[in-house]
Amino acid sequence: MARQTLTEVAREVLERSNGKAPKPLTKPREVIEFARAQGVVIVDLKFVDLLGTWQHFSIPITELSEEVFREGLGFDGSSIRGFQSIDESDMILIPDPTTAVVDPVCEVPTLTMICNVYDPVTREPYTRDPRYIARKAEAYLKQSGIAEISYWGPEVEFFIFDNVRFDQGAHFGFYFIDSEEGIWNSGRDEGRPNLGHRPRWKEGYFPVPPADSLQDLRSEIVLRLMQAGIEVETHHHEVATGGQCEIDMRFQPLTRMADQVMMYKYIIKNVARAHGKTATFMPKPIFGDNGSGMHVHQSLWKEGRNLFWDERGYAGLSELARYYIGGILYHTPALLAFCAPTTNSYRRLVPG
Repeated sequence: MARQTLTEVAREVLERSNGKAPKPLTKPREVIEFARAQGVVIVDLKFVDLLGTWQHFSIPITELSEEVFREGLGFDGSSIRGFQSIDESDMILIPDPTTAVVDPVCEVPTLTMICNVYDPVTREPYTRDPRYIARKAEAYLKQSGIAEISYWGPEVEFFIFDNVRFDQGAHFGFYFIDSEEGIWNSGRDEGRPNLGHRPRWKEGYFPVPPADSLQDLRSEIVLRLMQAGIEVETHHHEVATGGQCEIDMRFQPLTRMADQVMMYKYIIKNVARAHGKTATFMPKPIFGDNGSGMHVHQSLWKEGRNLFWDERGYAGLSELARYYIGGILYHTPALLAFCAPTTNSYRRLVPG
């Protein structure tokens, strides 16, 4: 089974939109049967390190059994940032069958699954596994009785560049980025006609092609996202010159959306690379133009009702919603360690 062409992916997405979506997988046996039916030969197991980067290793399909979902697979936790010390290195990964999808970017037919991290001795979830923290937060919310579910809808912005170089030595340090779209290339002698269609500084919001040169690339990314089971609402060029983009996913519960954001970044980076380009989610890669943010829509629901809505409240907000906002502001110093962990994070906005 060769990797699907873009036309075949589009046809599959259209069939899903016509009510022919595959049945959601929930049990190990269903995952194994699905993998064999899809001609999968490799199973890729992904998990998140403490700093939020996806890690992985792969096994042949012959090694995938129900026992893997029950007993897990071992790995060296001391080699993962922020995990174990060398004398406590053994750890266990247990795949979540509900996350199983055919990897949309691998050439070799590959099933990908997201795993939870466990301690091999106690068989308890590992406390530094970010996915466990998300699952625990969802359980705590339900246990509190305040709400049954929280929905999250991040708007993840990113840049697609054509060239990125950086280095640091004892006697030098530099970075260099370039984009065919960048307005700084308007006067470049390209050895061929310079066609000149480029978004100017701060004028990249919603221009049509050819100024928006990434329309088809973003559309391909959207198809790959949908192939992986991610609902996409819209895609467009963003404000900055030089290839700033945004693709919006439909809101989901916390852990599900966290999984989707990781898959989102994975697909975008790999599709860009397949086209000889590189994608970055760095907050502020270009001086003097807009940086990339991640606005996150949030809501709490109970018995099918949005607890943040009150038609008599200020701006339609309930008292709970106002307290929720206040809680975020109160805990901002702690949240910044996760939401804005680098100095570059604080250079996202342009003064003035």
